[in-house]
Amino acid sequence: MEAGAEIFRSKDFGSETKFSLGTRKINSPEMGMDGWREIGKHSFTPLSLEETLLGGQSFVWTKKGSHQWRGVIGRSIVDLSLRNGRLSWRASLLHPFSEGELTKYLWIDGSYDAAIEEMPWRSDPVLRESLRAFSGLRILGQPFDETLFYFLLSSAKSISQIKSCGEAVALRYGEKLGFGIGSFPGWNRLCEVPEEELRKLKLGYRAKYVAGVADFLASRSGWLEETASLPYEKAKARLMEMPGVGQKIADCALLFGAGKLEAFPIDTWMDKSLERRYGLEGWSLSQKLTFARVHFGKFAGLAQQFLFSSERRGIFA
Repeated sequence: MEAGAEIFRSKDFGSETKFSLGTRKINSPEMGMDGWREIGKHSFTPLSLEETLLGGQSFVWTKKGSHQWRGVIGRSIVDLSLRNGRLSWRASLLHPFSEGELTKYLWIDGSYDAAIEEMPWRSDPVLRESLRAFSGLRILGQPFDETLFYFLLSSAKSISQIKSCGEAVALRYGEKLGFGIGSFPGWNRLCEVPEEELRKLKLGYRAKYVAGVADFLASRSGWLEETASLPYEKAKARLMEMPGVGQKIADCALLFGAGKLEAFPIDTWMDKSLERRYGLEGWSLSQKLTFARVHFGKFAGLAQQFLFSSERRGIFA
C-alpha cells in the first residue's frame, strides 16, 4: 500500500468496505452479491420508496441503513439504495435477477405516470395532498401465491409481527438463500406441514387458515393462476371460497399480488380515512367499497395506498 493511503469502513452501507488510496476509491462488493448497478429513470423519493417497501403491502423487505433496503423477490435477494436521487440495485449471485424484472416489480414504466394522471386528484384535495406527500409511491408486482400467504397472517397483527411470522416459515420450510433469509416455501410444501408446527412459529389461530388454504390448493392444480387471470370481481369471489379469506384479505391479495388495481382493501386505517376525509360515517362496508370504485376509478387500489400511507404516517392535519 502506498504511503499516506487511508483505510476506512463505510457507514450504514451493509458490509461493503471502501478503501481510499489517495484520491482513488475501490468498492469491495459484499460476498455473495453482484455489483451495484443504477436504474436511470424513476420518480421515487426516499420517503415514497421506503413506504412502498415497508408500508404494509410487502413483508419481505428490511431497512439496512439510512439509504438502503434488502428484500427477497421470488428466490432472489435484492438490495436497493437511493442516494442523492440515484436509485441503485444489486442481486445475489445464487439466484441472479435482471434489471427488467426489477423495473417490472417496482412498476417503473410509463403506465405508472398514466395511472397517476387518471386518478381524481384534481378534484379531490385529500388525494392531492397524499400524492404530494408520497410522490412516487407504487404498488409492487409481487408473486400472487406469496402475497396471499402473508395476508392470511395479517389478521390482528402489526406489520412487524406479520414479517416475523413469515420469516420464520420461510427459514424453516423454504430454500435457504443466505444472509439468514429463506424463500417462500410455496403452497405445495406448506400442505405437508401440520397445523401444530405452524402454531409453534407463532402463527396462532392463523395457522388453521394457512393449513386450510394449503389443503384447498393441493387438490386444485393451477387454481391460483387461473384465479389471477380472471376479472377482478370473479377473482375475488373465488378467493373468498378459501378458509380464512374474507373481503379484505381477498382485496389485498388481488391488489398487491395479482395486479388488480381496482381492488380497494378497507382496514381500520382506510375505514378511518373514508369516514373522516370523505364523510362516510354510518356507511356499510359494501357502500364504502362502491364509493371507492366509483370515485377513484380503475386505479382505486393505488389511491388506497396513498391514503393508507398518509393516515399511517399522520400526514393529514
